[in-house]
Amino acid sequence: MAKAVQKKTRPAKRAKTERKPFRPIRWVGRVALRVISVFVAVVTLMIFLFAFVDPPITHTMWSERSRLGELDREWVAMDDIAPVMARSVVAAEDARFCQHWGFDVQAIRAAIAGGGSRGASTITQQVVKNVFLWQGRSWIRKALETLITPAVEAVWSKRRILEVYLNVAEMGEGIFGVKAAAQANFGVGPDQLSPRQAALIAAVLPAPRVRSPKQPTSNIKRKASRIMDGAATIRADGRSDCFED
Repeated sequence: MAKAVQKKTRPAKRAKTERKPFRPIRWVGRVALRVISVFVAVVTLMIFLFAFVDPPITHTMWSERSRLGELDREWVAMDDIAPVMARSVVAAEDARFCQHWGFDVQAIRAAIAGGGSRGASTITQQVVKNVFLWQGRSWIRKALETLITPAVEAVWSKRRILEVYLNVAEMGEGIFGVKAAAQANFGVGPDQLSPRQAALIAAVLPAPRVRSPKQPTSNIKRKASRIMDGAATIRADGRSDCFED
């Protein structure tokens, strides 16, 4: 009996792959997630890098250089800054600097109680704003500042935070950092500043473009006197120990 001839079956043709419908919401979500991931990675790298490497330029410096054409700014190490200058800016801007981890809860409560008429930003928050972000009062910037501040506190020492602040803070129109401020206003180096001179520089920090340490108003003089007292107080009670050798 002849063997039955088996017919070879041809493989079925593959069905054509159907294109998935374009879903804009999902696409936007994927793009946003990638942007956020890249931003987090870049900021994290910068936080660790700037713990040892001096930030080259900030957004505010770049903006002012575009407006004025040039800047007066030169980085100086913390060891070459008069200790009274460091104590003065802490006394003026963030007296509890050594006692918090980026946010001063007491100052925030006082600001809320005062109806928002007084600021509550710590020196660390100001460093984050100057080095990693931009000026302004947008909710986006404030949210990013709130997220980055604890990371900076975790990686940088208090002394490093204050060193960066003293070098990137605007201390006059086109003048950034304590070295430029000391030379422009008093003709001395940052290590030669007297308690009075340091207090006058610290006194103009809320509005450095319209106030002058060199030609202080009566209000600035009174504020400088209070800052001198505050600087002496935080040294006496140990609130400057975290950034002094």
